Amino acid sequence: MFRKALTIATTLALATSAFAGCSAAPAKDDGKLSVVCTIFPIYDWTRNIADLDSTDVSCLITSGADLHSYQPTAEDIMKVSDCDVFIYVGGESDKWVDGALSSARNKNMVVIDLMDVLGSDLREEELKEGMQSDEDEEEEDGDEIEYDEHIWLSLRNAEKCTNTIAAQLADADSEHADTYRNNASSYIDELEALDGDFTELTASAKNKTLIFGDRFPFRYLVDDYGLDYYAAFIGCSSESEASFETITFLANKCDELGAEYVFTIDGSDCNIANAIVSSTKSKSQKILTLDSMQNVKINDKTEPADYISVMKKNYDTLKEALN
Repeated sequence: MFRKALTIATTLALATSAFAGCSAAPAKDDGKLSVVCTIFPIYDWTRNIADLDSTDVSCLITSGADLHSYQPTAEDIMKVSDCDVFIYVGGESDKWVDGALSSARNKNMVVIDLMDVLGSDLREEELKEGMQSDEDEEEEDGDEIEYDEHIWLSLRNAEKCTNTIAAQLADADSEHADTYRNNASSYIDELEALDGDFTELTASAKNKTLIFGDRFPFRYLVDDYGLDYYAAFIGCSSESEASFETITFLANKCDELGAEYVFTIDGSDCNIANAIVSSTKSKSQKILTLDSMQNVKINDKTEPADYISVMKKNYDTLKEALN
């Protein structure tokens, strides 16, 4: 953690020096509202709201890097410095943002912290029974509340965030305010329809407990639909190897619940999930993947990313597992 903080501090210093050296050079101005988002889900919500003829929407994390390990480059810091609207999650992984904003050239920038937007709808990180804790977590102050930053994995959160983003864009660019509001209304209709599908699916589900042989970033999703879960690690864990005790606990849960599926998240090597299956009595559980959208390659032309499409795939995966 110290090494990461030091690297980010160095990047900020270099970016600040670049600002000073380039202060006489005007920022590019093509007349468009410049909006910078940190991660894919925010970027996709925003581009569905925006009028792309009058709004330039970009994303900082485009190559599939995980939010938790992302370190902004000097170029990233400069992009944030000059934008008109900056939208980010606001969790522990975004601690670098404060330094970037303090040295920003655009002092009139609209800044949207989505965890701040959600307020009382946030969920605390949960160290659930059988879950293996990080060494770093054990060393942290136990009195400090850590909120789960995977807010985008709730369609209901997506609706609230979309409303706020649309309102802020409309204020920043009043000439196209109606477009932002109308686009947001249509997009929210899609989100609500999919939320309804999830609600109907989970209400009639035979099985309402998920077994995760992986990190668990889906706290918001299971809370929305009354599901329970057991997992190897919390969503922000840096651990990649589960202990014998963790494997045994999750395997026993599979046996106890008669679970036919063990879940992983996108990008997993499935080693932990396979170990759990091998430790069950039947050794027959199928491994399924739920996409947490933490490794999206935005510029992948072979499989363009789309938030609603990914959530629909997650719906299909849960439909197979819950019934």
